[in-house]
Amino acid sequence: MTEQAGTAVPAFDDWVAARGPALLRLAFVLTGNAADAEDVVQDALSRALPRWDRITQADDVDAYVRRMVVNAHHSWWRKFRRRESPAADVHTGEVVDGPGGGTQHDERQRLWAACQALPEAQRTAVVLRYYEQLEYDEIAALTGVREGTVRSRVSRGIAVLREGWGGRDE
Repeated sequence: MTEQAGTAVPAFDDWVAARGPALLRLAFVLTGNAADAEDVVQDALSRALPRWDRITQADDVDAYVRRMVVNAHHSWWRKFRRRESPAADVHTGEVVDGPGGGTQHDERQRLWAACQALPEAQRTAVVLRYYEQLEYDEIAALTGVREGTVRSRVSRGIAVLREGWGGRDE
């Protein structure tokens, strides 16, 4: 363990064992599927390992590596967009049956489809704000844009999601 501002930072393997699941959840929400999420996290962690001594000197190791995951997602997304042709439009009004059934499951499926239909920058901002519960200034630092841009992306993303629900404030 190394010391960081009065607190001990664990070795890389121990840190990944503790924080890896949260990084995978973040990447899953950003990418939309488990396989791509694993690739994004693997890419970020493979870049973090050789720099671990420097990373542990950062004020917030978790935020530093979270930013690496967001950056890896951006890189993955750019590569994907270059290689692939655009997918068919996602129809957020469709109700998808799934395990557990019921109205609550259908609503989650609709929300998930609507989130995946958001432009990548808006989806990232909305996910970091509401899923990761980060403040606007933290999101700005993670994504490398100004706080006003983050606020705009979140606002526009939420407006699109509300529109998909017929304007209901739920």
